[in-house]
Amino acid sequence: MGSEALEYGVDVLLAPGMNLMRNPLCGRNFEYYSEDPLLSGKTAAAFIRGVQSCGVGTSAKHFAANNQETNRFGNNSIVDEKTLRDLYLKGFEIAVKESRPWTVMSSYNKLNGVYTQESEWLLTQILRDEWGFDGIVMTDWTGRRNTAAQINAGNNLLAPGLHSQKKDIVRKVRKGEISEEVLDDRVRGMLELIVKTPRFKGHVPSDSPDLASHAAVSRRAATEGMVLLENNGVLPLAGISSIALFGVGSYDLIAGGTGSGNVNKPYVIGLEEGLESAGYRADAKLAGKYHSYLSNKKNRKKGYVMVGEAAWEEMQVANEDIKAAAAGNDAAILTISRQAGEGQDRGLDGDFNLSGGEKKLMEEVCTEFHRLGKKVVVVLNIGGVIETASWKSLPDAVLLAWAPGQEGGNAIVDILSGKVNPSGKLSMTFPLAYGDIPSSANFPSDHKFGFKDSMATISGHGSSRGNTKDVDYTVYEEGGNVGYRYFGTSGDGVSYPFGYGLSYTSFSIENVGSRYVVTNTGSTPGKEVLIVYNADGELSFFAKTRLLAPGESEEVVIP
Repeated sequence: MGSEALEYGVDVLLAPGMNLMRNPLCGRNFEYYSEDPLLSGKTAAAFIRGVQSCGVGTSAKHFAANNQETNRFGNNSIVDEKTLRDLYLKGFEIAVKESRPWTVMSSYNKLNGVYTQESEWLLTQILRDEWGFDGIVMTDWTGRRNTAAQINAGNNLLAPGLHSQKKDIVRKVRKGEISEEVLDDRVRGMLELIVKTPRFKGHVPSDSPDLASHAAVSRRAATEGMVLLENNGVLPLAGISSIALFGVGSYDLIAGGTGSGNVNKPYVIGLEEGLESAGYRADAKLAGKYHSYLSNKKNRKKGYVMVGEAAWEEMQVANEDIKAAAAGNDAAILTISRQAGEGQDRGLDGDFNLSGGEKKLMEEVCTEFHRLGKKVVVVLNIGGVIETASWKSLPDAVLLAWAPGQEGGNAIVDILSGKVNPSGKLSMTFPLAYGDIPSSANFPSDHKFGFKDSMATISGHGSSRGNTKDVDYTVYEEGGNVGYRYFGTSGDGVSYPFGYGLSYTSFSIENVGSRYVVTNTGSTPGKEVLIVYNADGELSFFAKTRLLAPGESEEVVIP
């Protein structure tokens, strides 16, 4: 990503997004890393070091407590300081101290009644004075707000840089609302950033990065992150040549989320193409019906999408077509797809929960294929957590493929075929039901406040519409009870726990002092993730092994 930024003439990449997954319905969770701050912070720090090693900058965002998209311009996140420091600031602290990002982006929302962009406590006392941050702070794309408060709080750059903002700065300095000393300090920070940039140093972008090798990296990274949730003896696929592909996502794969986290892709490999490239045969008659359905939908969109691809509603397949596919193929794959992104949070019906049509399709496919002794695999092409407990026993395997990028179809088939052993682990909890999540009592879940409503709140100083719970203000009443921190002590069951993920092989882990010896005890080469918790049950260390052959070991030292 750093190489592409450099060669396309980008000086600062506005990433990584590293807000905590407080609730699975947050629209931008596909951009974020985890419900755990250590995992988020360490992953973001590695991302930042990698991108900045190419001589371009990054922007750790959105600082801070920007954990919902509903009314993101005006929402007031009400969080006690201990919870803030333990969870919502911790990941940023790790990333700032370990990787020194060139920039940090102050978020849209309020924090305990004060816009984060106007909080001197957050942007100066904590970020600079406590953590030693020495880069610039830039606002998210707010436009005119209280210019003096933003600059005095610690912002160096006001986005998007409107002419009215420039005039306002001059006016506020002349009125004494911004001191020349403060202004000089903010300008000095900008100059220090500018002289580090490729543009200032005279780099001439080639406009031609090595996209072929980057595609290979994309494919590899996608397989590394996929999580095998269920496997009742069907994977890796063996003795199977013809496959019936169900689900619109099998033919129109969701490669990534929407909004500013959307990525320009030269192509997207779907599951049908991925299977055929690997020597499998997709049912042509069934595929024809899906292609016809998608062609009819081509010029329409489901709902409002800021930037990126919409997800299509599921096509209903006649039972006689399912029966014919079961008779004429060796196995079935059903893809469940979801799309989400900037400006709007997800809903429950047909999003977190399967729609009635999806349930009916899954039940009928499993019934007809199982009647003939044939297997069914479900592929989850999703960017965030969905409900799985009510249906996961129906298919023979469930692969969580996420939104796997341009090489997604090939990467999925790499796992299904056994070319790559699955080694991904869940960085968040999959609950039994949405209501089991403590934050569900204080999070919007009805879709009534959409992106256009959020945009409307930009007017003036981003004032909110009123005093509506979970829209104008959100109380983090659950405190530290986020994800596994809650489920690990509550006694409540989950569908899949944090850190979960199956493999095609087996491993033993032997603890020897501060060392752990991980051994592949199975018959397939694979990688394993070592996850270490402290006495309080919180994640304290994690590491993935290299590819271990059967019988091979790796020693992992805990710092």
